[in-house]
Amino acid sequence: MDKKFDAQHLDVAAFARDAALLEGQVALSSMTRLWDEQVAGSLQPGAVVWRLQGRLAPQAGGADQIWLDLQASVALPMQCQRCLTPVLETVQAERAFRFVADEATAAALDDEAEEDVLVISRDLDALALIEDELILSLPLVALHEVCPLPVPMSSVDPDFQEAAERPNPFGVLAGLKSGRS
Repeated sequence: MDKKFDAQHLDVAAFARDAALLEGQVALSSMTRLWDEQVAGSLQPGAVVWRLQGRLAPQAGGADQIWLDLQASVALPMQCQRCLTPVLETVQAERAFRFVADEATAAALDDEAEEDVLVISRDLDALALIEDELILSLPLVALHEVCPLPVPMSSVDPDFQEAAERPNPFGVLAGLKSGRS
């Protein structure tokens, strides 16, 4: 019997037990927190492409571990921090999650484990999890490889130039110290 799984209401244990696979695309606009990270402009955002794979990992002398492997990517228009124009950043997330029975076990294992440890759910919103992982994968600083506009590397401040040309008010003190007046 082939089960139908829903990414927004995922029974994680059944998904892993069946070694099921879900994949698809969703519009970026449906992920409102990620949508807010983009900059408006001429660049069009891509759809969020995602893939979920459930699996069981056998354990000697114990119950099988429940795992969910997540992969997701999106082309997101962001603001280049060098030239301040839009740049299309490819944001990718790839993460493995291990599921445990309760919050106390998750908290105890999460500190020592490399993987993320979550509490098992019969109604996991995997699309929200995907959005969370993409947000965590956003670049700290979005930059073009080569900016399309020349970037000025110095600034000229007329007030600073004028102040630099005026005589130093402490110049008199320097003259007194050296014996000149």
